[in-house]
Amino acid sequence: MESVVTTKVILNPYAGRWTGQKRRQELEKALQEAGIDYQLVATENPGHGCALAATAVMEGYSPIVSAGGDGSISEVVNGILQGEKQLGVQGQIPLGVIPLGSANDFVVGVGLPKDLTLAARRIARGQTQKIDIGQVTFGPERNNRYFDNNSAIGLEPCITLVQQKIKHVHGILRYIISALIAISRNPQWKMQLEWEDGAYSGMVNLVTVGNNPLTGGFYLTPHASCYDGLLTFVYGSIPSRLEILRVLPRAMKPGKGSYVEHPAVHEVHTPWLKIHSQSPTPLHADGEIQSEYVLELEYRIIPARLPVLI
Repeated sequence: MESVVTTKVILNPYAGRWTGQKRRQELEKALQEAGIDYQLVATENPGHGCALAATAVMEGYSPIVSAGGDGSISEVVNGILQGEKQLGVQGQIPLGVIPLGSANDFVVGVGLPKDLTLAARRIARGQTQKIDIGQVTFGPERNNRYFDNNSAIGLEPCITLVQQKIKHVHGILRYIISALIAISRNPQWKMQLEWEDGAYSGMVNLVTVGNNPLTGGFYLTPHASCYDGLLTFVYGSIPSRLEILRVLPRAMKPGKGSYVEHPAVHEVHTPWLKIHSQSPTPLHADGEIQSEYVLELEYRIIPARLPVLI
């Protein structure tokens, strides 16, 4: 009797600047050597990974594996959660990850291997651990987006918008160049922030919300954990471009000496956060721009929401 294939692998061929497509043969070899019976599908455009994952859940596939970078993982996570919502279940479909991105921030945060062979073996052994998932609600239509790693408004998505226009530089250098360009424009916003144990009203350069410490190669929420049932957010106002440039290298440090030790920067742990900005700000979730003009938004954490194959 022919065995039933239960594992769906969603490959983003563009991940890591076409690394996904170039490493497809290596990926399939790793899956086969790990003894995984799978069906592989490739995404064709932005958002396709979410649709493929939601369909896979509805069709009964479990686990669902994202082969790609952080944006690919985020799409698959959103698809899994949407599919489960349609089925009326929660936390039943495990996520597997084969890292093919350039940064692989989620993989680092959760503690997964970057090697394809080792990653496939982790999937094959079937051991899971549940992680928290963040959710951001924004806009007059009350749009919702889940994020597994990080979301932000202010300077950080401004850097993302600059990055999208840089085509010939890759990796951390691309982020640094984008950051320098965005900082030179000195964007600032007047915002009101409210969270479980506090509030703030005043100028900010950014508000970055982490489920893991690392994003874009920087430790922007250095004390965040996807296992603690809390969001970790950082906000601050540094009006001087020169001072921002002085602080920026400290965002590459995970421990002592981090930029969150600067007197104008604050790191908070909370289950929810509400924000009103007096002028529009862009918003990203897991590196993907959700809107360029947001005034009102809310964040919340969903503890232990998603089982991940570890």
